[in-house]
Amino acid sequence: MSTAPSISLQGIEKSFKDVHVLRGVDFDVKAGSIFALLGSNGAGKTTLVRILSTLLTADAGTATVHGFDVAATPGDVRESISLTGQFTAVDEVLSGRENLVLIAKLRHLKNPGAIADDLLARFVLTAAGSRKTATYSGGMRRRLDIAMSLIGNPPVIFLDEPTAGLDPQARVEVWQTVKDLAKAGTTVLLTTQYLDEAEQLADRIAILHNGTIHPCAGHREILQGCARATRR
Repeated sequence: MSTAPSISLQGIEKSFKDVHVLRGVDFDVKAGSIFALLGSNGAGKTTLVRILSTLLTADAGTATVHGFDVAATPGDVRESISLTGQFTAVDEVLSGRENLVLIAKLRHLKNPGAIADDLLARFVLTAAGSRKTATYSGGMRRRLDIAMSLIGNPPVIFLDEPTAGLDPQARVEVWQTVKDLAKAGTTVLLTTQYLDEAEQLADRIAILHNGTIHPCAGHREILQGCARATRR
């Protein structure tokens, strides 16, 4: 079994005109683990995810995802990942099952109906599968959104603030979904503003502050102090 990291960054930098968002970001993510990138709003978390998912080009530094260089082989990276943004991408006119079938067909997969039924069962949405997603709760919509992202079995998934705007019960539902992903062998990189969320989910936590990774150890007390300091 390969010991190479599933995600690796060295010296990633990104600026927008005179605003230096990322000033040299370095970290590795072990395959099959959950890595939480913690930071306040505007810290650059989404910018970093967009670079890793080939939607943005870094100004400097290198990054690999699933063994593929993000800049040199973006097509291979896209085939290896899935990205779930801060806002759900479900079609409210369609039912939950129809959303899943649509994505499976767009990916040219065989037996899209069977794939949809399997994911509905996996994400505890079978009973709601025939309902229009406009009737779903926030937690149900987010679970469906993540299920759609998993069609095709990508080895790496990026979750950009997956519980933003959700109520406490919906957050717990999404947390369990993320834990199940890692148990199944998927590498998960998630961004969050919430220390409790990072602690609940992640095998490793990094704090993004002032464009770099804050030199914090993984102990709860130290992380809490670092998190408070980055909000000042």
